[in-house]
Amino acid sequence: MAPTAKAQTTSGQTSTDPSPAPAADPAPLPAAAAAAPRHSAVRSLLRLWPFVRPVRARLFTAAFVAVVASCLGLVIPLVLKWLVDGPVAVRDPGGVWLGGGCLLLLGVAEAGLFGLRRWLVARPLASVEAAMREALYRHLQRLPVAFHDRWASGQLLSRATTDLTLLRLFLAFPLTFLLVNGTTIVVGCVLLMVQRWSLGLVLLGPLLPLMVMCSVLEARYALAARRAQDQLGDLTTVVEESVLGIRIIKGFGRHRSQARAFARLTRQIRTTELHKARLLAWIWGVITLLPELAIATALVLGTLQVADGALSPGTLVAFLSTALALRWPVDSIGFLLAMSNEAATATDRYFEVLDVPAVDDEGAAGGNGVRNGAANGTAGAGDSGEAGDAGEAGETGAAGEAPDAADTCARERPGDGLRFEGVEFSYPDAPADGPPTLRGVDLHIRSGETMALVGATGSGKTTLTALVPRLYDPTAGRITLDGRDLATLEREEARALVSVAFEEPTLFSATVADNVLMAHPGAPAPSGATDSQEADLLRALEVAQADGFVRALPQGTATQVGEQGLSLSGGQRQRLALARAVVGRPRFLILDDPLSALDVHTEALVEAALRRVLATTTALVVAHRPSTVLLADRVALLSGGRITAVGTHHELLRDNAEYAALMSGEPGRQDREDAR
Repeated sequence: MAPTAKAQTTSGQTSTDPSPAPAADPAPLPAAAAAAPRHSAVRSLLRLWPFVRPVRARLFTAAFVAVVASCLGLVIPLVLKWLVDGPVAVRDPGGVWLGGGCLLLLGVAEAGLFGLRRWLVARPLASVEAAMREALYRHLQRLPVAFHDRWASGQLLSRATTDLTLLRLFLAFPLTFLLVNGTTIVVGCVLLMVQRWSLGLVLLGPLLPLMVMCSVLEARYALAARRAQDQLGDLTTVVEESVLGIRIIKGFGRHRSQARAFARLTRQIRTTELHKARLLAWIWGVITLLPELAIATALVLGTLQVADGALSPGTLVAFLSTALALRWPVDSIGFLLAMSNEAATATDRYFEVLDVPAVDDEGAAGGNGVRNGAANGTAGAGDSGEAGDAGEAGETGAAGEAPDAADTCARERPGDGLRFEGVEFSYPDAPADGPPTLRGVDLHIRSGETMALVGATGSGKTTLTALVPRLYDPTAGRITLDGRDLATLEREEARALVSVAFEEPTLFSATVADNVLMAHPGAPAPSGATDSQEADLLRALEVAQADGFVRALPQGTATQVGEQGLSLSGGQRQRLALARAVVGRPRFLILDDPLSALDVHTEALVEAALRRVLATTTALVVAHRPSTVLLADRVALLSGGRITAVGTHHELLRDNAEYAALMSGEPGRQDREDAR
């Protein structure tokens, strides 16, 4: 059976079941994320370059403008030195006014250049964030279903929102100002050494201990930042589950326990954030205290040198003004490094998803080597062993030929239907020494035939149906559609041939028409469905017996069904899902218990209409009730991951005790048959 819940990716909550109990159970990271090594912040941030490269010209221009603006601030102490030693010393009012005007112009120019920098980066960085978000979304659509089985949706949402916001802020502010402030500090130190090298050495004295202490504290801060962002992802998951499962929470009166679980998570985040605040306070304290002590020492020594006549008052003023001008660049290093560490963590989290290999759409040429080898290994046996079936379908001319394996795999046999040949499957996260979910499945559904798939709960029925639209690929064996190996088809082509109605009907926050026409070969235009699409839509709604309640909706097929279609009943959602499966007139139709939520009267009407559809397609129908089984021409019994019997409903009732037990519905009868 397919996994029914996503595993939580960090130390927070597990399960997508909206009931509150799992909210307190921690779970490990997915293997890919847990095994990822922690890179240096610089190495992590360099991975953003492909997204930044298209806007590099404006970013470099903005950085240059900011450096010029910052360096203009270092000219002000030189003007002050000239004022003190010149016009002020000789009592020249004109010179004082000239110096004041120069200072004013420098201040206005500095402010204007910083404003220009902000304007230069605003639009490009919004574009970078949008491009990264689109890349993540496109990649998520191409990732295998097994990935989504393992990852909690809240973790993915936090990466697409919170983490990308952190990265945009980093590119807008810390990235530029680490460069700007670093340049300013270097230029300022050179000016200090030129003005008075002895006092300059006093100011540079705390540099080494400052670097060591900041390195230690920043490493701890990076770990705390990662923990906080993962916990925020857990919190997002819980909020999402609570919103989607609000009916269960209210129905069982669990709102208080759910609130307690939520409060527990928020307290964890609060604890982590306070830990981050303490580390940041230490960083700020160290970065502020040591330079202040150095400035105070330089002031005392400089004053003594002025008193001794070894230093002019203007030089001391310029020296101290330069030192004070460097306070902001030095003080800001602490929170700029903290923001950079958070951005590096966000980058790691972002690329944890982007680094997962996407599903290969090129078929067997670039696919799973194990799977393809198994497919090739069974090709000859499958073709020869089913020669009689191929002859029944009208392919008698090909029976006597002996083409090579590659030609046989690629050749299309329009009348061959759907075949499973030696199919085995294990889920990616299943224990290596555990039995496969499916093993040695051999099944032939002839063209135009409807096959019912029956089995006990957990026998692998849903897993088997998921292989046909290539939601998963077999780990051994092969599946063919009209003689074409499914692994050689691009996924887009395979899914154009196969239509599916899943056991759990999923609807999107869109109109009825949009939800149903998702499976139509031509997607509906923004202005609405075409005449042919409208005709197919009405036909599909009629087949699913959904036309009556859809007409009764406020805006008919243009009515918004809301998130997950929760504004509709379970039976209505299932009928729309069935309509979606048949609207495109597929060559192959997979129905996973499509009538389970319908009342007896509606079920009979849907079955009558569905018979007309099944007569024109090749169908595999998962069935649990005799009424659904009677839609099929033949029945396949799946037991323990194998096809153990194939025949008509009446033949299996007569000859197969396990099938008879499943269809009888007698409590305990299945257990008695198993015991025999």
